[in-house]
Amino acid sequence: MNFYKGAIVEESLEDNRIINSLNISKIRISSEKKQEDRWHIYNVDVSEKDIENLSKMIKNRWYMHFWKGREVIAIFKGKKFRFNYDDKSTWKPAVEYGLSIGIPREQLDFTLE
Repeated sequence: MNFYKGAIVEESLEDNRIINSLNISKIRISSEKKQEDRWHIYNVDVSEKDIENLSKMIKNRWYMHFWKGREVIAIFKGKKFRFNYDDKSTWKPAVEYGLSIGIPREQLDFTLE
């Protein structure tokens, strides 16, 4: 099977139990002092079917992105965008949509490992 890499912030999910069905390669917790401010971040290897399922579980005003080589899939609640990481002009629809739902531009960086 052809897998995509990605990172999932548990707090972005409407139902975090979906994580149980994913192939997790690493887990980390952000370092904020107050426990309720910390994010639980899962590095995953996922199929396109997993990505489709995650797009139904993601909260409004959040996004996730996954990559295979330089191909990127960004998902928002009920929306999916594909683009080439190296061609910034292909990012435009995903960035514009993210901005339209209140995600700060600096967070729409689609970082690859």
